[in-house]
Amino acid sequence: MTLDAPSVSLHDVPLEIPLKPSPIAVSPASPKQSVLKKRTIPAVSTAASYLSAVSEADARVRKVHGDTILYSTPAPSISSSVTSSSEEAVPNEGNVDSADGLLIPRIPPTSDQVFTTVHSEFGHCANEQYRWTSQHRKGTPYKNIREQDPPYYILLTTYVSYLLLICLGHLRDFVGKRFRPADYKHLHLWNGYAALNSDFDSFYMRRVKIRVDDCLSHPVTGVPGRTIVLLDRYSPDYNKTMVATYTHTRALNVASYNYLGFAQGTGPCADAVEAAIKRYGVVAGGSRLEGGTLDLHQQTEALVARFVGTEDALVSSMGFATNSTIIPALVNKGCLVISDELNHASIRFGVRLSGANVRIFKHNDMKSLENLLREVITQGQPKTHRAWKKILLVVEGLFSMEGTMANLPVIMELRKKYKFYLFVDEAHSVGALGAHGRGVTDYFDIDPHSVDILMGTFTKSFGAAGGYIAGRKTIIDRLRLRGHSGAYAESVTPPVLTQVIASMASIMGITLPNAKRSTPSSEVPLLNYAESSIPESELIPGSVPATALPAWMPITPAMIDGSDGRVRLSRLAFNSRYLNRGLRRLGFITYGSDDSPIVPLLLFHLGKLVVFSRMMRTRATPIVVVVVGYPATSLGTARVRFCLSSAHTKEDIDAVLRACDEIGEVLCLKQAQGERWPVEEIISRAVELVQMPEMP
Repeated sequence: MTLDAPSVSLHDVPLEIPLKPSPIAVSPASPKQSVLKKRTIPAVSTAASYLSAVSEADARVRKVHGDTILYSTPAPSISSSVTSSSEEAVPNEGNVDSADGLLIPRIPPTSDQVFTTVHSEFGHCANEQYRWTSQHRKGTPYKNIREQDPPYYILLTTYVSYLLLICLGHLRDFVGKRFRPADYKHLHLWNGYAALNSDFDSFYMRRVKIRVDDCLSHPVTGVPGRTIVLLDRYSPDYNKTMVATYTHTRALNVASYNYLGFAQGTGPCADAVEAAIKRYGVVAGGSRLEGGTLDLHQQTEALVARFVGTEDALVSSMGFATNSTIIPALVNKGCLVISDELNHASIRFGVRLSGANVRIFKHNDMKSLENLLREVITQGQPKTHRAWKKILLVVEGLFSMEGTMANLPVIMELRKKYKFYLFVDEAHSVGALGAHGRGVTDYFDIDPHSVDILMGTFTKSFGAAGGYIAGRKTIIDRLRLRGHSGAYAESVTPPVLTQVIASMASIMGITLPNAKRSTPSSEVPLLNYAESSIPESELIPGSVPATALPAWMPITPAMIDGSDGRVRLSRLAFNSRYLNRGLRRLGFITYGSDDSPIVPLLLFHLGKLVVFSRMMRTRATPIVVVVVGYPATSLGTARVRFCLSSAHTKEDIDAVLRACDEIGEVLCLKQAQGERWPVEEIISRAVELVQMPEMP
């Protein structure tokens, strides 16, 4: 890839700011920094001096490259040369050490290997052994990994640590209110106004969360792909305020929702989005019921319905709002919602707004569910004991905090027996599970028409934003009018819709008019088949006809034959299974299914949660992770949650396993029972580990 001229950025203007280590840092950053090299820029005292420096940098660039500077997004290189496709795509990184592998592969590709992606966004991996198919084995009952409890002393010390933290917090408040009252004035009556935040409500934020704030909400920049760039900061006052250092750190990213790796700044999807912006702009300009419905909305909804296998679908501009605004349109007073105890907050919020009664069953416990069904059907509504108007069971296809899948085969049997409606939230499962990426129904090979409502989001697997509801056309038509998002929410924007269309088409493959499935010899720049029709008999099963896509959208051979989607699905399935099983072989307690791209590793202690995040971030090859504690989890199950992507290579998972092995020894995290392997044995036997039907 070549850039006509480098663009001018803040990093072209040097700023020299003394770096102060955080007073709560566990250890200083490792001196061995390959891609961790932090670039500093001379201090800029005023806005005028900053603008002057930018002007000088711009003049230097124009002097070298001429007066015309192009700011267009570079296209990915098709060359097998890594230097042209990776180094130039990430400017201003300084001298890059390829031994790190974040920007440039450690092992250069051979002359036969062709990569069209930027390595820092979507890792180069040509080894076909590192592939797997996400599919439940027929004839075997589904079961999640048996959840193990840690030794009692781990639980005891966890609760004692919270107790000490609370006691010390109250003691500090008692002293602080008397000797430093100015720090607490926002919690008391002021000038006739009541405090917006009460003392009790803000205690957790002031005395618990603030201690871990350096591990949360870390600012980043650039593409959240295989790697991510952190904007460095430190705190001079124990996390009360954060000060930017104007340096940055590139790190391995296992924190972002990017299951299929479509979060790319270059490539076919980015080209399609660019074309959409030129054609439509960046906003729809209204709600769906009031002038905000574009032809792109109709094409996207038709494509989503074809993708998930239902009659119709509607799209919403926000995933959370998809649940919270649609559930009240499905049920109301006199109806009953049966909900899994670990369902997402958006589901709970939507049920509360609906006014329906709600009953909870134990997480993924089918016996608990059946007993509850018998009780609510026989007893009816409270007080009157009249029959319920309708009963709606709501479950998630893949639970985002546990990594467990709904036991859909058993739920379908119960549905036939007890005649309730079924709502499946596939926010995390669509795109990430199943041989064809169609979600949990695809994973278990269940007809999607047998599920009444399928909900999903575009944020996790498709590199976009918003969500969808899919089902029978009669239901969807009613929801278009009754759902609050149709009348009040801003329509999904054209660039987002185009990203959804392009990414789904990449997964499904495209059937061209009068053409059977074959790999074209050259790139097809535009569809231009709007006037053609494709008979249903000639449509490749599971693919999308070219006439269902925007005629102006550029496509590539990999999109047409579906090879791009197949590679992404198989790489994600391998990475998920490898990390899940590798961590358990190391002796860690994890939750969830082997095939889940969400891998929760139990840390228990709040203090260990903080230290784990800092130690991962300050390694020679830094790793960004998500740490989660109370109230998002129960008090004693704080965890780190790895979010895997098809963009990761096998070497990336190796790095995560080695880091977890080292830190796990230091923090005494290996509490699981069962056979253990050394980390190097796990890495060398990765393919064997993944291909095991079941891991004992």
